Amino acid sequence: MAVERTLAILKPDCVEKGLVGEVIRRIQDAGFTLCALRMKRLSVSEAEAFYAVHAKHPWFGKLIHFMSSGACVPMVLEKDNAVASFRKLIGATDPAMAEDGTIRREFGTSKGENIIHGSDSVGSGRRESLFFFSECEIIANSA
Repeated sequence: MAVERTLAILKPDCVEKGLVGEVIRRIQDAGFTLCALRMKRLSVSEAEAFYAVHAKHPWFGKLIHFMSSGACVPMVLEKDNAVASFRKLIGATDPAMAEDGTIRREFGTSKGENIIHGSDSVGSGRRESLFFFSECEIIANSA
């Protein structure tokens, strides 16, 4: 397997509920290495730019409002097969449909407020990581 990077975002509901440390612990316990991490509050225009791919969906406005409503914690993660492994760890977008033991199943409350974002491909992971971090801010942990 190849070492990959993916972007995770602990969403405003995760920060508001005080779950940042617990979720990061679970991510690290699953073998992911943190390569970059910060806390920030997205402006409406930043949230619109990040989620532009979803602009035509009827729920776009609600997503933008939510993602700009409070602090979030974007982070770049690294691991063999990171994208698929991370998506398995976090579970389905709708917490009610997520497998038992996944982050979204345990902590999410709805499809819109599901605690965490994870990139859906290696390409998305790279593009999304560079939205939040410059190349020099991402620490290479793989040899």
